[in-house]
Amino acid sequence: MTKAGVVVRTVRAEEWPAVKELRLFALQDPVAHLAFLETYEEALARPDEFWQGRAAGAADGAPGARQFVAEAPGGDLVGTLTVLVEEAGTVDWAGFPVERRQGHVVGVYVRPQWRGGGVSRALFDAGLGWAWDSGVERVRLIVHEENGVAQALYRRVGFVPSGVTVPLGHGDDEAELEFVLERS
Repeated sequence: MTKAGVVVRTVRAEEWPAVKELRLFALQDPVAHLAFLETYEEALARPDEFWQGRAAGAADGAPGARQFVAEAPGGDLVGTLTVLVEEAGTVDWAGFPVERRQGHVVGVYVRPQWRGGGVSRALFDAGLGWAWDSGVERVRLIVHEENGVAQALYRRVGFVPSGVTVPLGHGDDEAELEFVLERS
C-alpha cells in the first residue's frame, strides 16, 4: 500500500472495462505519443473481445504476462504496469533476437493526480517481484529518447541504459532506448 492508501495488485479478468478506460485515458495524456506505440484512435477501435482477452491474459495465473494495477480507495484504477516474459531464442516486437529469458515492462501509466505519491514505485516493486519470481535473468523496458520524465523514473527504480537503440521506423531520426535492470 502506498502512503495515499493505493493498493497494487494483479488485474482481474473481469476488470477489463476499467482496464480499457484506464488505457484510453493514458493514450490521451500529453506525452502519450512518446510513451505508447498505440494511438487513442487505434485503441478505441478495438472490440470488447480484445480488452477481455488482454485482461484475462495478464491476470493471476496467466503464463508469461502479468498486469499490475493500482487501486485507489473507492476502487478506481489509477495506475498500471505490465510485465511480459520474453523467452531466449525468440524475437522481440522490434525484430531483435532475445538472447536470454527476460522480463519486458510495458504500459506504465499513473493518472496525473496520483503521481509523486509512491504509486509508480509500488507498481514497479510488484512487477519486478513477479518477474524475479518467474525466473527471468533481467528486466528491460523501452523508452522514447525524448521522454525525460519517464527516463528519470526508470533510473530511480534502478534501470540503466543498455546502449541498445530501437529505431521507430517512421522515416525520421526518432528512437527508443532500452533500459535494463539485472537481477542482483
